[in-house]
Amino acid sequence: MPTQVFSKEQLGQIAVKILQNPHRTFCLYGEMGAGKTTLIKAMLQQLGAVDTGHSPTFGIVNEYHDDSGEPLGYHFDFYRLNSEEEAYDLGLEDYFEKDAYIFIEWPEKIRNLLPDDALRVKLQFIDETARRIEY
Repeated sequence: MPTQVFSKEQLGQIAVKILQNPHRTFCLYGEMGAGKTTLIKAMLQQLGAVDTGHSPTFGIVNEYHDDSGEPLGYHFDFYRLNSEEEAYDLGLEDYFEKDAYIFIEWPEKIRNLLPDDALRVKLQFIDETARRIEY
């Protein structure tokens, strides 16, 4: 797994590198403030999403579209989840079957529901100007 320290200015380059993997599901691990949502926004931008990425903490999932209006990706934030059952009731497994990218924050809350082929991305806060990433 590559490990790299990067600055905010290098975020677009990091997003491109991660998206070069053959995966369609990305699980982002890291403490609050590590940059998970920011990285997802950069990845969505690289994919050509017309929507502005933001954390779906209160709504649990956000849907993003390409310029033709087709669903491009789904961004889940499971921070407020109390059990895997809640994600299952949300229809999470149906999202995995769609032809779209899946971005998951706090995947450790749904460990048993994650697909085997998901790419694990670990982010670590170093300071206000730098993060460490491993994927």
